[in-house]
Amino acid sequence: MDKQRALTLFLAVVEQGSYAKASVQAETSPSTISKAIARLERDLSVQLFQRNTRRLRLTDAGEQYAVTVRRLLEDLSLCEFQLRKSNDEPAGCLKLNLPVSYGRLYILPLLGKFQDQHPKIELQISFNDRYVDIIEQGIDVCIRSGNVSDSRLVVRQLSCMDFLLCASPSLIKQQGKPTAVEHFTDFPWVRFRFAQSGLLMPIIMPAKQSLLEMDPGQQFVVDDGEAMLALCEQGLGIAQMPHFIARKSLLEGTIKPLFPALTHPDFGVYLMYPKRDYLPQRVRCFVDFICAEIEAMDESARSTWAEKIM
Repeated sequence: MDKQRALTLFLAVVEQGSYAKASVQAETSPSTISKAIARLERDLSVQLFQRNTRRLRLTDAGEQYAVTVRRLLEDLSLCEFQLRKSNDEPAGCLKLNLPVSYGRLYILPLLGKFQDQHPKIELQISFNDRYVDIIEQGIDVCIRSGNVSDSRLVVRQLSCMDFLLCASPSLIKQQGKPTAVEHFTDFPWVRFRFAQSGLLMPIIMPAKQSLLEMDPGQQFVVDDGEAMLALCEQGLGIAQMPHFIARKSLLEGTIKPLFPALTHPDFGVYLMYPKRDYLPQRVRCFVDFICAEIEAMDESARSTWAEKIM
């Protein structure tokens, strides 16, 4: 018998005044009650009850023990109630880790609406493009672009990753548009370098059965997607960027697509959270909210709005 059960039976005896009545309240046998009290007295090396043929009376040690046990069990019951309540309702602290560009451009604009719907959820947000062990760091939800593999996590794909080759209207006016890959080296380029690996992201173009990776040169190299976009908008070079970085500027006309979007089969945008038997309601609410909002932006694991712009 576990200690908590023994303490519960002890209090039943205190309240009922006999093993027989306590056994009825606890829905067990008098012998089970007797064994529980004997175990407690043996563990404590004190006598908790004075016994006679007519009734049980608490000893002084038993009186002191009963006060403490009652308080402990009440505190435990209250704590368990509060934990169940916090797990069942959308409330409490929700820790998010977001990729820098996607987080700023896609997720931050949605958080006001989420807060209006769930005012009891407190958001703590960190930004990072590098690998983060979200279980070790106690993060509830993480979003990453690229590719993901971790058996400890539940992974939901928010969208595929479409890449757009773009230039500013001023660069197009000055130098025209490249009409074939052979012309790429005639243009300045803004290129992206992966901060974690240090590798330069290749320029991809369609081939017969796959994607052709190219290196047309570079005049600017950055490790920040929004910096790449800003340099492209200034007319300092052509840039190939993920759809989520290009979206707002394409809508505003500060950059123009040069070729149709390309979907990279190995890349996507993923939402992740640790596997657990009891998922807190605050996590479930956030996951469902983000998935619905991204879908409303015409993005899915199969396609995005970028495929329709040319």
